[in-house]
Amino acid sequence: MTTASVRIRHLLDLGRGRVPGQLIIQLTDQCNARCPQCGMRVSEKFARTRLTNERVKRLLDAAIQRGIQIVSFTGGEPLLLLDDLIELINYAGKLGFAYIRTGTNGFLFRNPEKSDFSERMNRLAERLAATPLRNLWISVDSAVPAMHEHMRGFPGIIEGIARALPIFHAHGIYPSANVGLNRNMSEETAGLQILGAEPSDEAESHFYQVYRQALRQFYGYLTDLGFSMTSACYPMSIQPTDDGSLQSVYAATAMDMVVNFSRREKILLYRALSDTVEEYRDRIRILTPLSSLQALIAQTSGTSLKQYPCRGGIDYFFVDCRDGLTYPCGYRGNDSLGYLWDLDMSSLNSKKDCFLCDWECFRDPSELFGPVVEGLRDPRALFTRYRLQRPALQAWWQDVRYARACNFFDGRKPLVPERLRSFQKTARAEGCLVKTEPACQY
Repeated sequence: MTTASVRIRHLLDLGRGRVPGQLIIQLTDQCNARCPQCGMRVSEKFARTRLTNERVKRLLDAAIQRGIQIVSFTGGEPLLLLDDLIELINYAGKLGFAYIRTGTNGFLFRNPEKSDFSERMNRLAERLAATPLRNLWISVDSAVPAMHEHMRGFPGIIEGIARALPIFHAHGIYPSANVGLNRNMSEETAGLQILGAEPSDEAESHFYQVYRQALRQFYGYLTDLGFSMTSACYPMSIQPTDDGSLQSVYAATAMDMVVNFSRREKILLYRALSDTVEEYRDRIRILTPLSSLQALIAQTSGTSLKQYPCRGGIDYFFVDCRDGLTYPCGYRGNDSLGYLWDLDMSSLNSKKDCFLCDWECFRDPSELFGPVVEGLRDPRALFTRYRLQRPALQAWWQDVRYARACNFFDGRKPLVPERLRSFQKTARAEGCLVKTEPACQY
């Protein structure tokens, strides 16, 4: 499918009030890492499952027939099924999916000291480069190598990533670092006292400053490692709700304190992230949109800023590896939509607006496409919204311009430093850099 035809399809879908559809397929819940923040860690005792290639291909057939254009293969650890994964990526490409993505905990980058490491990395990069894969992410939990390696259970993996990245770049693959927001991001955050129920201004200021510095350290660290792109994984410590509206079906969540933040801590964390993203946008491609962070801050703090509801269950879907069923997302496990091939897409726009979780895979693009859909369907509502919420429009417009400067975060294209610097220079000259309210500036 050509770029022009993809764009035409996007426009037609938007005119009908639909955004480019996204499907996340959990290939397996098998994993060999020990991450405390994930219920699929290797130490958890439960019967592991996986979807067969035939089932996944049927899902892909059904998805493309329903206009879904984005597919992500996740786990568990999808690269444990490397041969099958490559077969499925190629199949998705032949069907015409415009965006194909997958990620890894990085286990294949272990043992960089072995004599065959470069050969193994070249072989892996060559195999992936021969597919239509657009984006590959590698999870990174801490700017302190020992902390990351302890959390993952993979000694020496950071050196392996640093040595592997130039090899991947030489093959035309530019992996993204998927940063998990947690309490072990730096030595300072690991030692930070948890905020009480009614924290003082001084305690809040200190919390913000520690995470602000940790995020600065993290982005600099990722750049030094050789990454040219990064995303953020928001904390997903999900507790079942009394009414059953939020019951995780995707086990990439845990109640471990490493990812368990209070409402007030989340507000400060998201503010620190927003301020740091804005600062580092001219040095590394950062997928995290400022408009989404503003919406999450507003939602968590209960301010009057209106957010766009998640498109999960309308245009975005998750398929669980245990039953092969489709869900609005990985965290609404009581809302099964049945098998994807039986799904009637025309009945989904009436679903109730959802703001139940912070899953960036769905919340970020929902916020980015929200103004476009609203503007095409109800221009007066969009005008009213942004007449009252002009900073939100400013943040969204800068996100759009920034994505363009980043080649829309295409993981098969290198970073172009001049484009990022030009974006930042223009934003500063126009006075368009996003500012949080004065009370947020600690």
